[in-house]
Amino acid sequence: MAIHATAFIDSHAVVDPTSEIGPHVVIDGPVRIGPNCRLGPSVIVVGNTEIGAGCSVHSHAVIGDIPQDRKFKGSLSTCRIGEGCVIREGVTIHRASIEGAATIVGDRCYLMTNSHVAHDCVLEDEVTLVSGALLGGHVQVGRKAIISGNTGVHQFVRIGELAMIGGVAMIGQDIPPFTMTDHQGAVVGLNSVGLMRDGFSSSDRDEIRNLFKIIYRSGMTFQRAVELATELAVTEAGKRFAAFFRSDSHRGVRRLRDRRSRHG
Repeated sequence: MAIHATAFIDSHAVVDPTSEIGPHVVIDGPVRIGPNCRLGPSVIVVGNTEIGAGCSVHSHAVIGDIPQDRKFKGSLSTCRIGEGCVIREGVTIHRASIEGAATIVGDRCYLMTNSHVAHDCVLEDEVTLVSGALLGGHVQVGRKAIISGNTGVHQFVRIGELAMIGGVAMIGQDIPPFTMTDHQGAVVGLNSVGLMRDGFSSSDRDEIRNLFKIIYRSGMTFQRAVELATELAVTEAGKRFAAFFRSDSHRGVRRLRDRRSRHG
């Protein structure tokens, strides 16, 4: 194990011998660092935090600190980082605020400079947060979603898989899978390029496109449109798309951009 002489490692921490710990790193508490990780200068990892194999954590990132939640009274909670993640300079990831709960970052996520993952968030695999992206508490982010730079996401919002969130956006409601937003957080269409790059078949893409039209452009009531989309969904991708609209939502699902908007 390569541990710099200036690093502090708590006696309760477990660090795999294949990992590298840089100068002025602080590992405080029952932290668990998996194999082949690299923690750069001045990284801080605290609390009941687990970092999976092959992660790269860059300078001044802070992982596992207490939540920024006025209701937090010292509950025993955790923070779990998956395998193969890249966590760049100044990123902050806070542990959960609820007893026994966890803030979770999935495998192969890429968190760019100064992005923030608040308490009780759940990021699925291969999520990208671009520099300055801020997630409020209890946010859920689906597989391979991209949240662009300096975007703020309200607490309890859900962002579906392969969603592409526009830069400097204000996201106050749920964003469905496979969609794109503008800088105001309104849905503007499907992430067609992302679907092709991720290997979705033409039949998958056609069905998602048809279901999108039913829900967003048919003129039906939202409830009836979701019911019809659910009835017509055949592919697994289409079923996941329709199911998102039926799932419980704290904030409601974002609708299309108002074409009359002067900013449109």
